[in-house]
Amino acid sequence: MRAAWYEKNGPAAEVMQVGELPDPVPGPGEVLVRLRASAVNPSDVKSRAGGRKVLWDRVIPNSDGAGVIERVGAGVDAARVGERVWIFNAQWERACGTSAQYVALPAALAVPLAGHLAFEHGACLGIPAMTAHRCLFADGPVAGKTVLVTGGAGVVAHYAIQLAKWGGAKVVTTVSSQAKADHARAAGADVIVNYRTENVVARIREATGGVDHVVDVDFGKNLPVTAQILRPGAIVASYASMGDPKPALPYYDLFRFNPVLRPVLVYTMSDAAKAQAHADIARWLAETKPIFAIAGRFSLADVVKAHQAVELGEKIGHVILSID
Repeated sequence: MRAAWYEKNGPAAEVMQVGELPDPVPGPGEVLVRLRASAVNPSDVKSRAGGRKVLWDRVIPNSDGAGVIERVGAGVDAARVGERVWIFNAQWERACGTSAQYVALPAALAVPLAGHLAFEHGACLGIPAMTAHRCLFADGPVAGKTVLVTGGAGVVAHYAIQLAKWGGAKVVTTVSSQAKADHARAAGADVIVNYRTENVVARIREATGGVDHVVDVDFGKNLPVTAQILRPGAIVASYASMGDPKPALPYYDLFRFNPVLRPVLVYTMSDAAKAQAHADIARWLAETKPIFAIAGRFSLADVVKAHQAVELGEKIGHVILSID
């Protein structure tokens, strides 16, 4: 099969290779998926750059993708052959991800993909949509609540806005430019705050009186604002804290609200949480007209350019590898 891989950590242009590798064989409980699309997430490029050391002879990166099941291993229903699927967690604690023509992985990581969705849309779901779902619904419904989604132009935020609206919430989001505001508005945000030009606390208080739920892209960096805009019993779900990886918690500022602080990491979610995410995402896909933002499409041969596009940090939407 054609595949892209690296054998050591480093810059994409120095370590990424594209060539031929042996086709994988599905083991017991696994399926073999012929991939049609692969999504390059920030976590994938960070891992390649050195966020996770290379533990195998080579790493085929990318956790998310979509394609068709061609073979099944022992213990997997043969009826799954021919099924269109989207994939998540493909390269978590495993050497082989989705930047290849084939991937063999546990059957539970290949989720049925509705026929009306393109493979590139299926590749978008994985980490972003499941993270958004967990941040929103781990503590119950959001109907009638006011939800703040920080960094409203990010890929997780893009689905958090859409899923929150589907769940019956009012959505407030923060952005840093007009283009990002337009992107968040298209996803369904009700109130959009430009944190570069507006007083975020004052604007949110004016528009909402306070928020019941936060989906946060940068927990530590945003804490000073978060502590000032919560309603009693609020939930603060965060999936990253890059701006301040070891934040000092303003305990008493938060304490008075009786909040729930919920870190979210898709890779280690419980099986029950993953199953609920899959069921709800399927319902959302069937009941609405989901918006998928594709910032760039690259061939497998251009995998270096794809990684660089993600690292640059200027994209709005997904970077997709089209797998021929």
